[in-house]
Amino acid sequence: MQHIYIKELLHRRFLSVESNVALKDVVALMHKQGSACIVVTERDKPVGIVTERDMVGLAAELMQMYPSRPASVADCMSTPAVCISQDATLYEALVITQTRQIRHLPVVDKRGRLLGLLSDSDIARAHLRVIEGYRTDIEGDIQQRTQALEHNNSVLKALSLYDTQLGIGNRRAMEVDMQFTHSNACQHKRGYSVALLDIDRYGRYCQDHGETAGEELLGQFSRCMGETIRSVDRLYRYGTSQFLLLLSETPLDQGLQLTERLLDQLEGLHIPHLQSEYGVVTASAGLSELNAAEQALPAPAIEWEEVVADAQCWLGHAKALGRNRLCWEAQADRGGAAMPLTGNLAG
Repeated sequence: MQHIYIKELLHRRFLSVESNVALKDVVALMHKQGSACIVVTERDKPVGIVTERDMVGLAAELMQMYPSRPASVADCMSTPAVCISQDATLYEALVITQTRQIRHLPVVDKRGRLLGLLSDSDIARAHLRVIEGYRTDIEGDIQQRTQALEHNNSVLKALSLYDTQLGIGNRRAMEVDMQFTHSNACQHKRGYSVALLDIDRYGRYCQDHGETAGEELLGQFSRCMGETIRSVDRLYRYGTSQFLLLLSETPLDQGLQLTERLLDQLEGLHIPHLQSEYGVVTASAGLSELNAAEQALPAPAIEWEEVVADAQCWLGHAKALGRNRLCWEAQADRGGAAMPLTGNLAG
Protein backbone atom coordinates (compact mmCIF):
# COMPACT_ATOMS: atom_id res chain seq x y z
CA MET A 1 0.00 0.00 0.00
CA GLN A 2 2.91 2.40 0.73
CA HIS A 3 3.91 2.20 -2.95
CA ILE A 4 0.53 3.41 -4.24
CA TYR A 5 0.64 7.14 -4.80
CA ILE A 6 -2.20 9.64 -4.98
CA LYS A 7 -1.15 10.66 -8.49
CA GLU A 8 -2.05 7.13 -9.62
CA LEU A 9 -5.57 7.37 -8.18
CA LEU A 10 -6.74 10.91 -8.92
CA HIS A 11 -9.38 11.72 -11.53
CA ARG A 12 -8.06 14.08 -14.20
CA ARG A 13 -11.50 14.73 -15.65
CA PHE A 14 -13.18 17.11 -13.23
CA LEU A 15 -15.08 20.40 -13.15
CA SER A 16 -13.63 23.67 -11.89
CA VAL A 17 -14.64 27.32 -12.11
CA GLU A 18 -13.21 30.64 -10.99
CA SER A 19 -14.69 32.11 -7.82
CA ASN A 20 -16.33 35.02 -9.69
CA VAL A 21 -18.56 32.76 -11.83
CA ALA A 22 -22.30 33.22 -11.24
CA LEU A 23 -23.91 30.58 -9.03
CA LYS A 24 -26.66 29.89 -11.58
CA ASP A 25 -23.99 29.03 -14.15
CA VAL A 26 -22.30 26.67 -11.70
CA VAL A 27 -25.57 24.88 -10.98
CA ALA A 28 -26.31 24.60 -14.70
CA LEU A 29 -22.82 23.19 -15.36
CA MET A 30 -23.09 20.60 -12.57
CA HIS A 31 -26.50 19.57 -13.82
CA LYS A 32 -25.38 19.29 -17.45
CA GLN A 33 -22.27 17.26 -16.63
CA GLY A 34 -23.94 15.15 -13.94
CA SER A 35 -21.18 16.07 -11.50
CA ALA A 36 -21.45 15.64 -7.73
CA CYS A 37 -19.04 18.50 -7.06
CA ILE A 38 -17.12 21.34 -8.66
CA VAL A 39 -13.84 22.87 -7.48
CA VAL A 40 -13.66 26.65 -7.07
CA THR A 41 -10.33 28.22 -8.02
CA GLU A 42 -8.53 31.53 -8.09
CA ARG A 43 -5.63 31.69 -10.55
CA ASP A 44 -5.76 27.89 -10.92
CA LYS A 45 -5.39 27.34 -7.16
CA PRO A 46 -8.29 25.66 -5.30
CA VAL A 47 -10.01 27.90 -2.77
CA GLY A 48 -13.19 25.91 -2.16
CA ILE A 49 -15.54 23.23 -3.40
CA VAL A 50 -19.28 23.12 -4.11
CA THR A 51 -20.93 19.75 -3.46
CA GLU A 52 -24.38 18.22 -3.73
CA ARG A 53 -24.79 18.82 0.02
CA ASP A 54 -24.24 22.55 -0.53
CA MET A 55 -26.91 22.51 -3.25
CA VAL A 56 -29.38 20.75 -0.95
CA GLY A 57 -28.75 23.34 1.78
CA LEU A 58 -29.31 26.17 -0.68
CA ALA A 59 -32.53 24.57 -1.92
CA ALA A 60 -33.79 24.26 1.66
CA GLU A 61 -33.18 27.96 2.29
CA LEU A 62 -34.94 28.95 -0.93
CA MET A 63 -37.98 26.82 -0.07
CA GLN A 64 -38.24 28.53 3.31
CA MET A 65 -38.00 31.93 1.65
CA TYR A 66 -40.65 31.08 -0.96
CA PRO A 67 -43.14 28.73 0.73
CA SER A 68 -45.85 29.66 -1.78
CA ARG A 69 -44.09 27.59 -4.43
CA PRO A 70 -44.50 24.00 -3.20
CA ALA A 71 -43.10 21.19 -5.33
CA SER A 72 -43.55 17.44 -5.24
CA VAL A 73 -40.51 15.21 -4.73
CA ALA A 74 -41.43 13.58 -8.03
CA ASP A 75 -40.51 16.83 -9.78
CA CYS A 76 -36.81 16.44 -9.02
CA MET A 77 -36.21 12.71 -8.60
CA SER A 78 -34.02 10.63 -10.91
CA THR A 79 -36.11 8.05 -12.74
CA PRO A 80 -36.33 5.17 -13.24
CA ALA A 81 -34.75 4.04 -9.99
CA VAL A 82 -31.74 1.78 -10.55
CA CYS A 83 -32.30 -1.04 -8.05
CA ILE A 84 -30.60 -4.33 -7.28
CA SER A 85 -32.01 -7.59 -6.00
CA GLN A 86 -31.12 -8.79 -2.51
CA ASP A 87 -29.95 -12.03 -4.16
CA ALA A 88 -27.42 -10.29 -6.42
CA THR A 89 -23.72 -10.70 -5.74
CA LEU A 90 -21.33 -8.12 -4.34
CA TYR A 91 -19.50 -8.10 -7.66
CA GLU A 92 -22.70 -7.25 -9.55
CA ALA A 93 -23.40 -4.38 -7.17
CA LEU A 94 -19.84 -3.10 -7.62
CA VAL A 95 -20.13 -3.19 -11.41
CA ILE A 96 -23.44 -1.33 -11.37
CA THR A 97 -22.31 1.46 -9.02
CA GLN A 98 -18.92 1.92 -10.68
CA THR A 99 -19.95 1.82 -14.35
CA ARG A 100 -23.05 3.97 -13.85
CA GLN A 101 -21.41 6.25 -11.24
CA ILE A 102 -24.26 5.60 -8.82
CA ARG A 103 -23.73 6.54 -5.19
CA HIS A 104 -26.84 4.92 -3.73
CA LEU A 105 -28.46 1.65 -4.77
CA PRO A 106 -31.92 0.63 -3.46
CA VAL A 107 -32.15 -3.09 -2.61
CA VAL A 108 -35.42 -4.86 -3.49
CA ASP A 109 -36.98 -8.28 -3.03
CA LYS A 110 -38.30 -10.57 -5.77
CA ARG A 111 -41.49 -8.49 -5.97
CA GLY A 112 -39.57 -5.27 -6.37
CA ARG A 113 -40.39 -4.00 -2.87
CA LEU A 114 -37.83 -1.84 -1.11
CA LEU A 115 -35.76 -3.61 1.56
CA GLY A 116 -32.88 -1.25 2.16
CA LEU A 117 -30.19 0.95 0.66
CA LEU A 118 -26.54 0.39 -0.23
CA SER A 119 -24.01 3.16 -0.76
CA ASP A 120 -21.07 2.95 -3.12
CA SER A 121 -18.71 3.22 -0.16
CA ASP A 122 -20.42 0.27 1.56
CA ILE A 123 -19.93 -1.84 -1.54
CA ALA A 124 -16.32 -0.71 -2.06
CA ARG A 125 -15.42 -1.50 1.56
CA ALA A 126 -17.00 -4.94 1.36
CA HIS A 127 -15.18 -5.68 -1.91
CA LEU A 128 -11.89 -4.57 -0.34
CA ARG A 129 -12.48 -6.91 2.60
CA VAL A 130 -12.97 -9.82 0.22
CA ILE A 131 -9.76 -9.02 -1.67
CA GLU A 132 -7.77 -8.55 1.52
CA GLY A 133 -9.13 -11.87 2.78
CA TYR A 134 -7.75 -13.70 -0.23
CA ARG A 135 -4.43 -11.91 0.11
CA THR A 136 -4.23 -12.94 3.76
CA ASP A 137 -4.88 -16.55 2.78
CA ILE A 138 -2.02 -16.38 0.31
CA GLU A 139 0.38 -15.22 3.02
CA GLY A 140 -0.86 -17.76 5.57
CA ASP A 141 0.39 -21.32 5.47
CA ILE A 142 3.89 -21.44 3.95
CA GLN A 143 3.56 -25.08 2.93
CA GLN A 144 0.42 -24.37 0.92
CA ARG A 145 1.57 -21.00 -0.42
CA THR A 146 2.11 -22.10 -4.02
CA GLN A 147 -1.30 -23.74 -4.27
CA ALA A 148 -3.03 -20.84 -2.52
CA LEU A 149 -1.23 -18.33 -4.70
CA GLU A 150 -2.44 -19.99 -7.89
CA HIS A 151 -6.03 -20.29 -6.66
CA ASN A 152 -6.40 -16.91 -5.03
CA ASN A 153 -4.72 -15.00 -7.83
CA SER A 154 -7.28 -16.46 -10.20
CA VAL A 155 -10.04 -15.35 -7.81
CA LEU A 156 -8.58 -11.83 -7.54
CA LYS A 157 -8.42 -11.61 -11.32
CA ALA A 158 -12.06 -12.67 -11.54
CA LEU A 159 -13.02 -9.97 -9.02
CA SER A 160 -11.40 -7.26 -11.11
CA LEU A 161 -13.63 -4.80 -12.92
CA TYR A 162 -11.06 -3.50 -15.35
CA ASP A 163 -8.80 -4.64 -18.13
CA THR A 164 -5.34 -4.16 -16.62
CA GLN A 165 -3.76 -3.19 -19.95
CA LEU A 166 -6.24 -0.51 -21.02
CA GLY A 167 -7.86 0.57 -17.76
CA ILE A 168 -11.40 0.15 -19.12
CA GLY A 169 -14.09 -2.36 -18.15
CA ASN A 170 -13.26 -6.01 -18.82
CA ARG A 171 -15.38 -8.73 -20.43
CA ARG A 172 -16.78 -10.06 -17.15
CA ALA A 173 -17.89 -6.62 -15.98
CA MET A 174 -19.46 -6.07 -19.40
CA GLU A 175 -21.57 -9.20 -19.06
CA VAL A 176 -22.90 -8.06 -15.68
CA ASP A 177 -23.66 -4.55 -16.99
CA MET A 178 -25.34 -5.92 -20.14
CA GLN A 179 -27.59 -8.23 -18.12
CA PHE A 180 -28.57 -5.46 -15.72
CA THR A 181 -29.14 -2.90 -18.49
CA HIS A 182 -31.20 -5.38 -20.51
CA SER A 183 -33.43 -6.29 -17.56
CA ASN A 184 -34.03 -2.64 -16.68
CA ALA A 185 -34.72 -1.75 -20.31
CA CYS A 186 -37.38 -4.45 -20.57
CA GLN A 187 -38.91 -3.58 -17.21
CA HIS A 188 -39.13 0.17 -17.82
CA LYS A 189 -39.57 -0.04 -21.61
CA ARG A 190 -36.45 2.00 -22.26
CA GLY A 191 -34.26 0.74 -25.07
CA TYR A 192 -30.52 0.77 -25.54
CA SER A 193 -27.96 0.30 -28.30
CA VAL A 194 -24.70 -1.64 -28.52
CA ALA A 195 -21.77 -0.78 -30.78
CA LEU A 196 -19.00 -3.30 -31.37
CA LEU A 197 -15.81 -1.76 -32.78
CA ASP A 198 -12.73 -3.50 -34.11
CA ILE A 199 -9.40 -2.09 -35.29
CA ASP A 200 -8.97 -2.92 -38.98
CA ARG A 201 -6.07 -5.25 -39.86
CA TYR A 202 -4.74 -5.14 -36.31
CA GLY A 203 -2.81 -8.41 -36.75
CA ARG A 204 -0.92 -7.04 -39.75
CA TYR A 205 -0.16 -3.85 -37.84
CA CYS A 206 1.44 -5.91 -35.08
CA GLN A 207 3.41 -7.92 -37.65
CA ASP A 208 4.88 -4.73 -39.10
CA HIS A 209 5.44 -2.76 -35.91
CA GLY A 210 5.66 -5.38 -33.15
CA GLU A 211 3.47 -6.40 -30.24
CA THR A 212 4.53 -3.43 -28.11
CA ALA A 213 3.41 -0.99 -30.80
CA GLY A 214 0.17 -2.95 -31.06
CA GLU A 215 -0.45 -2.50 -27.34
CA GLU A 216 0.28 1.21 -27.63
CA LEU A 217 -2.20 1.40 -30.50
CA LEU A 218 -4.91 -0.20 -28.36
CA GLY A 219 -4.16 2.33 -25.64
CA GLN A 220 -4.48 5.25 -28.08
CA PHE A 221 -7.80 3.96 -29.37
CA SER A 222 -9.10 3.36 -25.85
CA ARG A 223 -8.17 6.86 -24.70
CA CYS A 224 -9.63 8.44 -27.84
CA MET A 225 -12.93 6.64 -27.33
CA GLY A 226 -13.00 7.51 -23.65
CA GLU A 227 -12.61 11.20 -24.48
CA THR A 228 -15.26 11.10 -27.22
CA ILE A 229 -18.14 9.15 -25.68
CA ARG A 230 -20.67 10.61 -23.28
CA SER A 231 -20.36 10.25 -19.52
CA VAL A 232 -23.40 7.94 -19.46
CA ASP A 233 -21.87 5.50 -21.99
CA ARG A 234 -19.77 2.52 -20.91
CA LEU A 235 -16.76 1.17 -22.79
CA TYR A 236 -15.47 -2.40 -22.39
CA ARG A 237 -12.63 -4.52 -23.76
CA TYR A 238 -14.42 -7.23 -25.74
CA GLY A 239 -11.61 -9.02 -27.57
CA THR A 240 -7.99 -8.63 -28.63
CA SER A 241 -8.70 -5.54 -30.73
CA GLN A 242 -12.44 -5.24 -30.15
CA PHE A 243 -14.32 -2.81 -27.93
CA LEU A 244 -17.96 -2.90 -26.86
CA LEU A 245 -19.78 0.38 -26.28
CA LEU A 246 -23.00 0.19 -24.26
CA LEU A 247 -25.34 3.11 -24.94
CA SER A 248 -28.08 3.09 -22.29
CA GLU A 249 -31.48 4.57 -23.20
CA THR A 250 -30.12 5.40 -26.66
CA PRO A 251 -32.20 4.64 -29.78
CA LEU A 252 -30.60 3.43 -32.98
CA ASP A 253 -30.52 6.82 -34.74
CA GLN A 254 -28.65 8.45 -31.86
CA GLY A 255 -26.33 5.45 -31.64
CA LEU A 256 -25.53 5.84 -35.33
CA GLN A 257 -24.55 9.48 -34.89
CA LEU A 258 -22.36 8.79 -31.88
CA THR A 259 -20.63 5.76 -33.42
CA GLU A 260 -20.04 7.57 -36.70
CA ARG A 261 -18.44 10.45 -34.82
CA LEU A 262 -16.33 7.96 -32.89
CA LEU A 263 -15.01 6.28 -36.04
CA ASP A 264 -14.21 9.71 -37.48
CA GLN A 265 -12.19 10.51 -34.36
CA LEU A 266 -10.29 7.21 -34.57
CA GLU A 267 -9.39 7.69 -38.23
CA GLY A 268 -8.46 11.28 -37.40
CA LEU A 269 -5.59 10.06 -35.21
CA HIS A 270 -3.70 9.54 -38.53
CA ILE A 271 -1.66 6.59 -37.27
CA PRO A 272 0.29 5.23 -40.28
CA HIS A 273 -0.64 1.69 -41.39
CA LEU A 274 1.15 0.55 -44.55
CA GLN A 275 -1.02 -2.53 -45.04
CA SER A 276 -4.30 -0.67 -44.75
CA GLU A 277 -6.30 0.34 -47.80
CA TYR A 278 -6.55 3.82 -46.29
CA GLY A 279 -2.91 4.34 -45.34
CA VAL A 280 -3.81 4.95 -41.69
CA VAL A 281 -5.26 2.86 -38.88
CA THR A 282 -9.04 2.70 -39.09
CA ALA A 283 -11.81 0.83 -37.32
CA SER A 284 -15.05 -0.85 -38.35
CA ALA A 285 -18.21 -1.08 -36.28
CA GLY A 286 -21.50 -2.92 -36.05
CA LEU A 287 -24.51 -1.45 -34.27
CA SER A 288 -27.60 -3.12 -32.83
CA GLU A 289 -30.55 -1.92 -30.77
CA LEU A 290 -33.00 -3.27 -28.25
CA ASN A 291 -36.34 -1.56 -28.69
CA ALA A 292 -37.68 -2.44 -25.25
CA ALA A 293 -41.20 -1.25 -26.06
CA GLU A 294 -41.53 -4.25 -28.37
CA GLN A 295 -40.47 -6.74 -25.71
CA ALA A 296 -43.20 -8.82 -24.09
CA LEU A 297 -43.00 -8.91 -20.30
CA PRO A 298 -42.21 -10.77 -18.18
CA ALA A 299 -40.34 -12.81 -20.80
CA PRO A 300 -38.53 -10.55 -23.33
CA ALA A 301 -38.48 -11.66 -26.95
CA ILE A 302 -34.67 -11.66 -27.05
CA GLU A 303 -31.85 -11.71 -24.51
CA TRP A 304 -28.88 -9.36 -24.26
CA GLU A 305 -26.58 -11.96 -25.81
CA GLU A 306 -28.61 -11.71 -29.02
CA VAL A 307 -28.26 -7.93 -29.07
CA VAL A 308 -24.48 -8.30 -28.86
CA ALA A 309 -24.54 -11.09 -31.46
CA ASP A 310 -26.41 -8.75 -33.83
CA ALA A 311 -23.72 -6.10 -33.37
CA GLN A 312 -21.08 -8.77 -34.06
CA CYS A 313 -22.94 -9.74 -37.24
CA TRP A 314 -23.04 -6.17 -38.56
CA LEU A 315 -19.38 -5.72 -37.67
CA GLY A 316 -18.69 -8.69 -39.93
CA HIS A 317 -20.66 -7.00 -42.71
CA ALA A 318 -18.61 -3.83 -42.25
CA LYS A 319 -15.39 -5.82 -42.63
CA ALA A 320 -16.69 -7.62 -45.71
CA LEU A 321 -17.76 -4.37 -47.38
CA GLY A 322 -14.27 -2.88 -47.22
CA ARG A 323 -13.69 -1.90 -43.56
CA ASN A 324 -13.55 1.66 -42.18
CA ARG A 325 -17.33 1.85 -41.97
CA LEU A 326 -20.37 1.29 -39.78
CA CYS A 327 -23.10 -1.22 -40.55
CA TRP A 328 -26.41 -1.74 -38.81
CA GLU A 329 -29.73 -3.49 -39.04
CA ALA A 330 -32.54 -2.23 -41.26
CA GLN A 331 -35.15 -0.86 -38.85
CA ALA A 332 -38.13 -1.99 -40.93
CA ASP A 333 -37.00 -5.61 -41.04
CA ARG A 334 -34.97 -7.35 -38.36
CA GLY A 335 -33.47 -9.60 -41.02
CA GLY A 336 -32.78 -6.71 -43.41
CA ALA A 337 -29.56 -6.06 -45.24
CA ALA A 338 -26.69 -4.12 -43.71
CA MET A 339 -26.59 -0.46 -44.61
CA PRO A 340 -23.07 1.06 -44.70
CA LEU A 341 -22.73 4.73 -43.90
CA THR A 342 -21.95 7.01 -46.80
CA GLY A 343 -19.18 9.60 -46.90
CA ASN A 344 -15.71 9.14 -45.45
CA LEU A 345 -16.57 6.00 -43.54
CA ALA A 346 -17.87 4.29 -46.62
CA GLY A 347 -14.38 4.49 -48.08
